[in-house]
Amino acid sequence: MAVKQKKEDGIGELIKTVVYALLIAGVVRTIFFQPFWIPSGSMKNTLLIGDFMFVNKMAYGYSRHSCPFSMCPFSGRIFGNEPERGDIVVFKHPSTQVDFIKRLIGLPGDRVQMKNGVLYLNDKLVPQKQKNSFIEVKSQQGPMKNIPRCANDPVGLGADCKKDLAIETLPNGVEHNVLNIAETFADNTPVFTVPKGQYFFMGDNRDNSGDSRIPANIGGVGFVPFEQLIGRADRVIFSSAGSRILYFWTWRKDRFFKALN
Repeated sequence: MAVKQKKEDGIGELIKTVVYALLIAGVVRTIFFQPFWIPSGSMKNTLLIGDFMFVNKMAYGYSRHSCPFSMCPFSGRIFGNEPERGDIVVFKHPSTQVDFIKRLIGLPGDRVQMKNGVLYLNDKLVPQKQKNSFIEVKSQQGPMKNIPRCANDPVGLGADCKKDLAIETLPNGVEHNVLNIAETFADNTPVFTVPKGQYFFMGDNRDNSGDSRIPANIGGVGFVPFEQLIGRADRVIFSSAGSRILYFWTWRKDRFFKALN
């Protein structure tokens, strides 16, 4: 009888431990971090399809979509830092409310323009330093089986897919990679003046990103209000190149706990 009681007590303690762990994980997720899985290639080669990370919801204080409490304001910012150029940010699309991840390029009041595929901020060219090409295999990627676009197209499946790679240096000194595939309509834009309380985002994979260069009603995101920001991505925790996370042979070990810039 004592042995049976001890076994039942052990099972009960295990159940309580699991419940407590789930509750703690839920609280941490709600208040501090949110998991995010990269489904597309708009941020290559900084982020790859299959990268997994936790988004820091406290980076900018509480916004409408990061605040876990009903009494938090739906505008303004409390207890957080100002978003900075170069931050990799997860936000809600202003129209569809779908989660997006892009790089913050323009702050409120900034003038943003693309000329011949080069970024200008406040009428000054943002310098780029050319590097070697980014090369990946042209094949289906991730659960959505996306096939990458290549600067050296046409190339067949299984061949090397190349994109021009450059290091871009923003005015605050943040350096990050950008990719170029071909000339597109988004390589030459009008001047965008970022409204107060809103932000301008772009993907690092410049020719494969529906971002603030494109209005939200035709496939882009347009300007993004602070209230739509969820948080900042700082580090890749895990990465899988396959269509299923359990396919361990597709894990990218070199990207585990990789810091982002």
